[in-house]
Amino acid sequence: MDLTVLLAHLAAGHLIESGSEQMASIHDLAQDALLITAELNAGYHAPAEVRDLMRRLTGRPVHESVTLFPPFHCEFGKNLTIGREVFINQGCRFQDTGGITIGDGCLIGHGTTIATLNHAVDPQRRADLLPAPVIIGRQVWIGAAVTIVPGVTIGAGSVVAAGAVVTRDVPPDTIAAGVPARTLRETGFRTTP
Repeated sequence: MDLTVLLAHLAAGHLIESGSEQMASIHDLAQDALLITAELNAGYHAPAEVRDLMRRLTGRPVHESVTLFPPFHCEFGKNLTIGREVFINQGCRFQDTGGITIGDGCLIGHGTTIATLNHAVDPQRRADLLPAPVIIGRQVWIGAAVTIVPGVTIGAGSVVAAGAVVTRDVPPDTIAAGVPARTLRETGFRTTP
């Protein structure tokens, strides 16, 4: 299946049925992602080499201001968009099939997990996938060991405290913490558009 068609299907949030052509394409692309991340995680790479591997993984430009500290795990790669001046710390796990967008100037703490796929509650349909993108606005700070579930948007300028499980949207310029995460207060700063 053509990647552009598959990405449009995912962006529309359409169900991916088990055994479908879309599912087969996702599995094929996962093999490429596993190969590239294995290379990324196999030893030391200079920062420019890490960005080159990320370009191969995502199929998109990765700006020279992006820093990623391996190990890094990503099961799809082709639905991950990373802005400028982004820092991704060690041990992050991105399930980007449903789409992950990281805005400019974001800091992603070590051990962060971002998921973009849900499964049906019905055991007969459990192997089907329902994509839902995660969008992280500009200048967001995600603390260590945060989990972000499918379909969440984190507003620009926000902070998500270490260990939080983000199950719903976080408004811009706020601090969220807890399991499940809830907004504690405003940051006191306004992120300009």
